[in-house]
Amino acid sequence: MSDSHIKTVDDLKHYLHLAMQLEHATIPVYITALYSIKPGTNADASHIMRVIAVEEMLHLTLVANLINAIGGTPDLTVPGFVPQFPTPLPDGENDFKVSLMKFSKEAVQTFCKIERPGQVSPGKERLRKKVLAGEQMGTPKHDETLSYYSIGEFYAEIRHGFETLHAQMGEALFCGDPARQVTPEQYYSGGGKLLVVSDIDSARAATELIAGQGEGLGGHVYDADGELSHYFRLDQLLQGRYYRHGDQPHAPSGPAFGVDWDAVLPIKTDARLSDFAADPELHAAASAFNSGYADFLAQLTQAFNGDPTLLMKAVHSMFRVRDAILQLMHHPLPGVEGVNAAPTFEIAGRA
Repeated sequence: MSDSHIKTVDDLKHYLHLAMQLEHATIPVYITALYSIKPGTNADASHIMRVIAVEEMLHLTLVANLINAIGGTPDLTVPGFVPQFPTPLPDGENDFKVSLMKFSKEAVQTFCKIERPGQVSPGKERLRKKVLAGEQMGTPKHDETLSYYSIGEFYAEIRHGFETLHAQMGEALFCGDPARQVTPEQYYSGGGKLLVVSDIDSARAATELIAGQGEGLGGHVYDADGELSHYFRLDQLLQGRYYRHGDQPHAPSGPAFGVDWDAVLPIKTDARLSDFAADPELHAAASAFNSGYADFLAQLTQAFNGDPTLLMKAVHSMFRVRDAILQLMHHPLPGVEGVNAAPTFEIAGRA
């Protein structure tokens, strides 16, 4: 096995903070597409997108447990945590950017790039490639030319880092307060099994769950728990047909379903507050949404830092987020015929 690029506990904490940023970066993208689908249409597509968004919240919580397990401090409120869209992903994938855009074939194709399978085996050198300076939200601090082709390869590096440091330190690596772990009883959003992280086995299981549920480790259609991975859930939208157990990649044989790509609200891609300057009421509504979303991130940060009971409060905030998004998306954009407003997710972060 090649040497890990994660050589210290600080390195591991840095990678895990990037992982938290990565998991969150997909959520605004997915829920913007989800809520752009006109109510009462595209039931299958809405269900698929909702399941993926919920599972990303599970991944975010799992990363918080990983950080807490090694004595770190999860923080979703630091400046720059929420990216300015469009943006590359923080694991350094530089051949595409993600945007806040309506549900469409183009959007789903980008989502497939987010969740694309990456092949990692114990003897394989991890992918390295040059990245454009300033293009990504963050790169591993000891090698700014290091990048990962897929989220799965990024988590393989994290898992390898855990194993390397555990071999050096033993159980001393897991020095975090167990009371800061979010337990399955406290987790609010479904989307799979939440794991408490307390040792190398549970750390390994958590990273494998995230990678397997997202892209399908090794490109498998189903993850280790028999659930369809995100990549192939999304592929169903392009194929117009459900996968069944035993199906090969890109050849689903389950029931067919229709996708009405036109039954979507015509929102502006990557909207900014400056787009709403001509309509003070709309500008105020978009600003209020951003403030509400910042409050949601602050509540999650508190929950991940010793008060997991706040997760129930956070879920109520999420319902308000949904309602505010729908309000914006049904409002025509001033001066632009046939285009509606959209959430901007411009979150300044805590100084």
